[in-house]
Amino acid sequence: MRALGGEQVEEAVADCVAALRTVLDRDWTKVTAGRLEWSCHKTAEHIASDLIAYAGQLAGRAQDSYVPFEISLDEGTDNAGLLHVIETTGTLLATTVGTTPPDVRAWHPYPFRSADREGFAAMGIAEMLLHTHDIAEGLGISYTPSEELAESVLTWLFPHVQPGPAAWPTLLWATGRGELPGRAPVTEWRWRNNLVIPAERLTLTGVRPAAARDLRLGGDGGFEWIEGGPYEGTRDAAGMTVKAYEAGVHRPEFGLFVLVRREDGRAIGGMGFHGAPDEEGRVEIGYDLVEGARGQGYATEALRALADWALARDDVRTLFATVERDNTASQAVVTRAGFTQVSADEEEFAYELRRA
Repeated sequence: MRALGGEQVEEAVADCVAALRTVLDRDWTKVTAGRLEWSCHKTAEHIASDLIAYAGQLAGRAQDSYVPFEISLDEGTDNAGLLHVIETTGTLLATTVGTTPPDVRAWHPYPFRSADREGFAAMGIAEMLLHTHDIAEGLGISYTPSEELAESVLTWLFPHVQPGPAAWPTLLWATGRGELPGRAPVTEWRWRNNLVIPAERLTLTGVRPAAARDLRLGGDGGFEWIEGGPYEGTRDAAGMTVKAYEAGVHRPEFGLFVLVRREDGRAIGGMGFHGAPDEEGRVEIGYDLVEGARGQGYATEALRALADWALARDDVRTLFATVERDNTASQAVVTRAGFTQVSADEEEFAYELRRA
């Protein structure tokens, strides 16, 4: 799997600056940026402002709100100076992303109130790609970023958007900047960082489509696994995530989570849902652990945390799980987590946990 980090931030900065440097002689204050209400100059300033803000959130480990500062250009800053500011703030974000540990999350409102280093990198890249497009459109010049960068933004921040035949037109459509054959115009949109659910000794980390694809194909999904991992069930669940994403029916909060041990940051298993809740609020759950992590209460702890999160939602009323008859360890896990056996056949027992 191609990592998303500082190198990709720098690539996006270089593409942005190269495109806009061709029109330094134009008056950016007099031209509206594409479909925005801002001028091209204001939009370029916004790019720099977001880059430094994301670097500040991540470096400052902000947990409850934005760090209370903002960028301000010197009076009379010309177009060349503005591009220099974009280069500088982009380098600050790239460096911050590259030096931040993988388990660090900082506050961002959409949609689960936090993002990791890859999330902040993706958001910075999205700002540069989309707003460079806006400025280029306003000034009447050509701009097309690499498909790889556009696809990275989609798979990191738009897991709810069905992929199109090409990444860049799909990203423009998903953000209300273009049309896509067979799809209705987008008038409102938000990107989505991945969900994490804390447990006592573990963090349940939501798996993005790019990571799910890598897991399905035999990779590590960007996680450091204990010996023997990931297990077959996690790879199968990753395949389900990819299938749902490609079909345009993936709801990220009802996908796959990797169980990451707090003490050493290593992944020990997978847990998640088999899809979104049905009309009656019923959703199926499944899990597995790498053999070296079994028998230590991790599965029970993670299942309790995931069940508590799910049943606190308005759209979930019942959790459902099936366990093979000879898997007594897994039967003990669901029982300790509060599930009750509701049926049985020749191969499996079925369990439910209902909202109180």
